[in-house]
Amino acid sequence: MGCCSGRCTLAFICGMQLISILERQIFDFLGYQWAPILTNFIHIITVILGLFGTVQFRPRYVTGYAVWLVLWVAWNVFIICFYLEVGDLSKDTDLIMTFNISMHRSWWMENGPGCRVTPVTPPPSWAPEDHRYISIAGCLLEYQYVEVAHSSLQIILALAGFIYACYVVKLISEEEDSWRSKRITALSANQNNKLMFGLST
Repeated sequence: MGCCSGRCTLAFICGMQLISILERQIFDFLGYQWAPILTNFIHIITVILGLFGTVQFRPRYVTGYAVWLVLWVAWNVFIICFYLEVGDLSKDTDLIMTFNISMHRSWWMENGPGCRVTPVTPPPSWAPEDHRYISIAGCLLEYQYVEVAHSSLQIILALAGFIYACYVVKLISEEEDSWRSKRITALSANQNNKLMFGLST
């Protein structure tokens, strides 16, 4: 296997996906974003299986990884639409990202670059007692754009991964076909040798 082979490239892409999704998973945990946490976890498992299939010449694992990447792109497109409030989607909806369990938002909302958080006193009457009511100002980059950037990176890596996964499945299939034809040729040559040896005696 050469250094620039499709398998090496796919293994590198899988490694990049694991690094980027682990970073994203940490910030989703900090923001209590339960839906992304679950999908990130499934993605991590699938990328590991795809990496295993790439290294161990298992085309079914690589095919499963490629199929998952289609769903992963769809999920990340949804996340982009959600944070950019496309159509009727609203980034302030609790049901989608936190399963309506909490009022948390993206971790980047309070901790984005340049953001200044100031508590609002007294809090409004509708604010839950166990939550603080804050005002956020001065952000260099709004949190929704940070989330969109994360999802965009995932889409780019997924598209590259899908292309190379299809290529690797093709390579593995061709190698298996070549190996089978060589084995059949060797077996038939062996049978002919036995037959010739039997005739000469």
